[in-house]
Amino acid sequence: QVQLMESGGGSVQPGGSLRLSCAGSGFTSRTYCMAWFRQAPGKGREDVATFDTYGDVTVHRRSGQGRFTISRDGADNTLYLQMNSLKPEDSGMYYCAAGLGYCLGLPMETRFNDWGQGTQVTVSP
Repeated sequence: QVQLMESGGGSVQPGGSLRLSCAGSGFTSRTYCMAWFRQAPGKGREDVATFDTYGDVTVHRRSGQGRFTISRDGADNTLYLQMNSLKPEDSGMYYCAAGLGYCLGLPMETRFNDWGQGTQVTVSP
């Protein structure tokens, strides 16, 4: 079972930046779909960006394109989400997720077997 632990959340003003990290362990294959999900209060989880570990293919949700960048350090299995020009609507709990196989876009949360505990991001004046 893959174990994931997020860090890097916090409170920032609109226009600010944050870099989220997700330390992973327990991977048994070269091919995983890794993802960052966001959950706003009272809403379901929405995937923000995905990363295919085989081929380093990335996909970003349109709302974050040009502002968010997902990346991964394969040497230590750490997934990152660089978030720039943050907006209040970016606020929420951010979760790291992993599932065997390819992402094929922005899959739903049921695609993923393993989740971190989440890290809170709050964007407000």
